[in-house]
Amino acid sequence: MKTVKKKFSLVRFWKNLGPGLITGSSDDDPSGIATYSQAGAAYGLATLWTALITFPMMASIQEMCARIGLVTSQGLTGTLKKHYPRSILYLMLIFSFPAIILNIGADIAGMGAVGNLLFPSIQPTFFSVLFTIILLSCIIYFPYRKIANVLKYLCIVLLVYLIVPFLYKQDFIAILKATFVPTIVFDKSFLSILVGILGTTISPYLFFWQATMEVEELKHKRKQLIVNKKMISDMKKDVDVGMFFSNVVMFFIILTTGTVLFNGNIHQINTVEEAAQALRPLAGEGAYILFAIGVIGTGFLAIPVLSGSLSYIFCETFGWKEGLDHKFNEAKPFYLIIAASLLIGLSLNYIGISPIKALIYSAILYGLTAPILIAIILHISNNKKVMKEFTNGKLSNVLGWVTLMVMTACAAALVYLEIKS
Repeated sequence: MKTVKKKFSLVRFWKNLGPGLITGSSDDDPSGIATYSQAGAAYGLATLWTALITFPMMASIQEMCARIGLVTSQGLTGTLKKHYPRSILYLMLIFSFPAIILNIGADIAGMGAVGNLLFPSIQPTFFSVLFTIILLSCIIYFPYRKIANVLKYLCIVLLVYLIVPFLYKQDFIAILKATFVPTIVFDKSFLSILVGILGTTISPYLFFWQATMEVEELKHKRKQLIVNKKMISDMKKDVDVGMFFSNVVMFFIILTTGTVLFNGNIHQINTVEEAAQALRPLAGEGAYILFAIGVIGTGFLAIPVLSGSLSYIFCETFGWKEGLDHKFNEAKPFYLIIAASLLIGLSLNYIGISPIKALIYSAILYGLTAPILIAIILHISNNKKVMKEFTNGKLSNVLGWVTLMVMTACAAALVYLEIKS
């Protein structure tokens, strides 16, 4: 009887998870995996502690975005458009477009390269084109609920990264020490890694996606868009679980590369395929295959979120019909923007922009826009005219302001490091 009850409670728990889980999991995309892999390869376990600080920061901002979506029944762009000067909105659009496109391009390239590792007789470009076609077809053909369910189950793919470290002998005392005792090295290389981890984890496109998906979920779950405390509570649980899962995956990727690659004297990882290849002789075939499968799975999860975020931003800005529940002929601009973002991202591999440069450029753009957006999100979340009785509590504000200060410092460090280099 207890087993049956436990099973039903787990099923109910899984059903209640949605936008928060998808948003958090999509943050661990191929470009993010490359960043975490480089952190582990270059500095071993020294950056494991970052997972402890990124979780509360990430969860607090994403919860605010989700609450804005629920209360206003609008995406973040729609709320910005309604309550803030158009200049701020257009500035976000200008910065978001190239950053998201570059991120998509890097992810497609990473998926193609890893596909080639698994099947060496087939060229990476073939896999990149194939994955792009599959993604575009699914986004256009399937309605929102089906896409949401597919993305939700794709999150399970990330569990492979929780297995990989245990295929290699671990020093658990060293892991605990690195997790709870922060290590900071005051040099350009280490600071670049820290900025990269924070910029990859707290990405502006996730803010837009989270708010918009809460609106989509609200339309599907309720005939009347009336928000109550239980809905807010359920949303918080979903967001917390999603962001916690995202940071756990990040932790285990750093752990894998920080033990296997670092101890194997491999300290420079530029791409996800390099990380997968380096694992093969050191950790075995199983670790190599699982790591590679995880990269492809996360690409399929993250790219719809990236392209969807961009399309929602454009459509809400210019008042075009948007939504994954609409058929192609009902919301042509929405789907054409998604198609264009995928095709432009794919084309970056053929016009001389390397995936590594794409990652660097997108990180810079994310780093510059994140503090501005976080400040605006904090302002909206405390505005009673917009949020009514659902404004920020003290804890949300404290975490929000800490995140703003940390991300502002990161942006300043990023600019400094780029000017100095």
